[in-house]
Formats: sequence, structure tokens, C-alpha cells
Amino acid sequence: MARIEFPERGYGEHVDWALLRPKMAAGMGTLSEAVYQNSQLPVREREAARWTIALINDCVVCQDTRARDGVAAGIDEGFYGQVADWRSSTALTERERLAAEFAQHFALDHLAMDDELWGRLRAAFSDDELADLTMCCGMFLGLGRVLAVVGVRAPDERILV
Repeated sequence: MARIEFPERGYGEHVDWALLRPKMAAGMGTLSEAVYQNSQLPVREREAARWTIALINDCVVCQDTRARDGVAAGIDEGFYGQVADWRSSTALTERERLAAEFAQHFALDHLAMDDELWGRLRAAFSDDELADLTMCCGMFLGLGRVLAVVGVRAPDERILV
């Protein structure tokens, strides 16, 4: 049950609550759209980061969301299980594991992102890809945490991003 009272507007709790502040809600939507429409990361790498943060945030909306192009990219429910266990997964690529590791540090302990981690990241990703991953993680963490804190339910129809 959501922790903020709001009128039902028919968009689902994940949107309706934010319409108490429509201009701010529009900004949140614009940020989300900017990330999903402009990220140039392969969808599996983006999803590895997104899913890691969804689990950390304990965001039911984020955990119920799936990549629109996921099936074409070889993503099934087993992929999400592999990401949840990224440290020992042999099914993920090095870049997918690094995206999950980066996301975990980003969400839980950004001060532990030392030169060794950045060296591994820069050996696998270009600087523009790292900028992309960083912006994606910022949106995933921020908006996912907002939804988790408010306590909204996932919509009846799965969100595809």
C-alpha cells in the first residue's frame, strides 16, 4: 500500500502518486525517457545494471519491469537470476558482470570505487560507455528508490523499457 495518499487518475500507482506534483513528475518522466531512449549500452549490460539496482532498492515496480528488446537480446528470467548472482555467474559476459558490479557499488558504496575497479571498467568500456552506464545507474537508483520509499504497487500490466 502506498504511503502517500493520492487520487486515482487511472495511470497506476507508480504514476498517480507523482501527479500530486505534476511538474516534478514530468521531470522524472523526462529523465527516465532520456535514459531508455538514448542509452547506447547493449540491452543486456543495461539490464544487468538496472536489475542489480532494482534488487538493492527493493522496488517492486522495477523488479516487475522488463526490457522491451530483452527477448531479442537473449534475456529471459534465467538472465535475471544470473545477474542476481553476478559474482559467480558463468553465463554473463565480463561486461555484464562489470555493469552489475558497478551498479552495486554505485548504489551501496560509491566511495569503494577505487582505481582497481576503474581500471577494470576502463579496460572493458570506453569513456562514453562509462558515462552512459553512470547516468543509467543514477536514474535507476534515484527513481527506483523513490518508488520503493513511496511503496507503490507494480502496475497490472508489465512495464517494458
